[in-house]
Amino acid sequence: MKLYTYGGETAAEALKIAQEKHGEDALVVKTREVRKKSLTEAGLYEIIVAVEDEIQTPPTPKNSIQKRLEEINHKKMQNTYFPALESHEEEDAVSLQLSDAIKEINHTLATSTIPKKESKPTNFDLRFENKIHQKEEERFKKEQAEIKEFKIIKTELDKINDKIKLIQNMFWEEKSPNNLQIPQEFAEIYRITKNSGIFHAHLDEIMKLSLELMPLKMRESSVTIKRYFREVLRKMLYCRNENLDMSTKKIMMLVGPTGVGKTTTLAKLAARYSKLLDKHYRVGIIALDTYRIAAIEQLTWYARKMKLSIETVIEPEDFLKAIDTLRYCDIILVDTAGHSQHDKQKITQLKRFVQNDYKIDITLVLSATTKFEDLKDIYNAFNALDIDSFIFSKLDESKGLGNLFSLAYETKKPISYLSIGQEVPTDLNVASNDYLADCLLDGFYNPNKGRQ
Repeated sequence: MKLYTYGGETAAEALKIAQEKHGEDALVVKTREVRKKSLTEAGLYEIIVAVEDEIQTPPTPKNSIQKRLEEINHKKMQNTYFPALESHEEEDAVSLQLSDAIKEINHTLATSTIPKKESKPTNFDLRFENKIHQKEEERFKKEQAEIKEFKIIKTELDKINDKIKLIQNMFWEEKSPNNLQIPQEFAEIYRITKNSGIFHAHLDEIMKLSLELMPLKMRESSVTIKRYFREVLRKMLYCRNENLDMSTKKIMMLVGPTGVGKTTTLAKLAARYSKLLDKHYRVGIIALDTYRIAAIEQLTWYARKMKLSIETVIEPEDFLKAIDTLRYCDIILVDTAGHSQHDKQKITQLKRFVQNDYKIDITLVLSATTKFEDLKDIYNAFNALDIDSFIFSKLDESKGLGNLFSLAYETKKPISYLSIGQEVPTDLNVASNDYLADCLLDGFYNPNKGRQ
């Protein structure tokens, strides 16, 4: 018996070379990896085969793989190792267990029936690879079947959930609006929208519009009904894009009742225009709120922090002088004292500041926590100043935002900005139809942090 060593980039390649030299009767003694494959070098595998001398080679039946394995195991048990090995390393190699390929065939023969008809022994590595491929294919098919079954179960659960909601809504206590019958499948979305604080007349209009235009197929699922409702709300909302066209100087005056956060909102706008946008605009501040010393101190602190100019004004004549002093600024923000909507005298005095040749954008700042009836009352009082847009503050403190929708829809005035928290300057966002519709149906969330 003689030992021969052959190398190749793969174990299969090395085995093929050995079989080309000695035929398929060559006995694999050991297979080892000499060098792993890398980006710069090919892999290297070594295979040691044992070949019996021609005189000693017994005739082996071509179709008896099991007989060959028994002979190999018999020789291994009797420790009939090969005298041609002289080095200690090679003796250890020969005394090791059979090669991985032979062990795999042993396992295959032990768990399967060998065909009785004559056939040539198959290549070890190819047989091993085919078995792995077969197992992978079976596992993939099993996973696909499980995924398909899961989708079917999910679809059935969705249908059951919709039926449960429909049964629950059959007992809903809400009274349908006059001259408008609301189908049971719309009861859930009707309740959600009503609880948001939307004015009942506006809700009735949306329901009527949805019942007339919604395709029958969309009414089969509560998900599609809510999706359609969201789209209707989105299109009925009025929001104004941020327009900072500097062809003319922009003067924005913030007005509104006390306690809505006008001064903090002005600081957020100043920081946004001067620091946060791609273009840093030159911003100036004018304070008309001489009634509150604390407000002036707060604005002065913000202006010093952001290195902005600030002017304090008492009389309308001084207001024009302050604008002239800040003529180098791109944007001038004007803070005003808070007034009750019922104090008509204070609102009339404020009107004197806007009666000039300058185009002043009058923005009414309102709290989202105020109910619709009061919002409308405040708007009617301050509209003596000819309101251009709304800024809503304290969205994070409001339970529902239907009141915002109703005011914008009723007055046809756009919403420009939304104050969504106390942080200056990050908690101020440009108003958008999509965000407001989401909050109205699903509740408030801070878009900078996502839903909790």
